[in-house]
Amino acid sequence: METNTIIKCDEVCINGCVRPDRCQNQAHLESAAKFINETSLDKMHEIAEAARLKKLSAPPVWVIPDWQD
Repeated sequence: METNTIIKCDEVCINGCVRPDRCQNQAHLESAAKFINETSLDKMHEIAEAARLKKLSAPPVWVIPDWQD
């Protein structure tokens, strides 16, 4: 496998990262770990509840098919 290609981690890394030294998701993993370590569970719950309420208050999205004759 080439060293600079982007791989689909959900398909290739099923049994573990195939290239941990050059993982393209390393920055995301580090920021997620930092968030988990520095944020209390109560604060995470508040964030999730705010997102839930925002989604509930959003207007419905209608999908109208494009009919072609």
